Amino acid sequence: MDEQLRQIGERLRGLRDVLDIPVADIARLCGISEEQYEKMESGDGELSVANLQKIAKEYGVSLDVLMFGEEPHMRHYYLTRKGQGLHVERRKAYNYESLASGFRGRKADPFIVTVEPKAADAPKEMNSHAGQEFNMVLEGEMELTIGEKVLTLSEGDSIYFDATQPHGMRTLNGKQVKFLAIIF
Repeated sequence: MDEQLRQIGERLRGLRDVLDIPVADIARLCGISEEQYEKMESGDGELSVANLQKIAKEYGVSLDVLMFGEEPHMRHYYLTRKGQGLHVERRKAYNYESLASGFRGRKADPFIVTVEPKAADAPKEMNSHAGQEFNMVLEGEMELTIGEKVLTLSEGDSIYFDATQPHGMRTLNGKQVKFLAIIF
């Protein structure tokens, strides 16, 4: 995990250097402090896919380039076999498997997200990003907060929501949860 975070940080720093973007500008875009952003670049801070997506859209680069260091090449279709998508573990408890990393110019970013349980009293990390999001629980159970609304989703349940609303999730019953997340 640490090596992946370090590599993503290097790509972020490279993008900023090439485009001559001040740290303050990217931190403001992500809604975080300059110190938090600098920790992302050094590989020591929490990385959210939502923030990586904001950066990718704002500066016209592929999310895949930031996450995986690879430019997508396929234009007609991209097949991902079970368990074979590119993985990024953005922090210890979250693993993202990209299901369309090789498809160029895609309109959505689909992931299989696996989340390990945390202590029941651990604060829920909330984030927001442009667009919309679809989540479908494949295994386990999770609590999803969207704005002030708290929902429980079980295996087979799905939700489509406005991703500009603050949202966050946590696992329930002390068990791992796996869900399909599609970010539009």
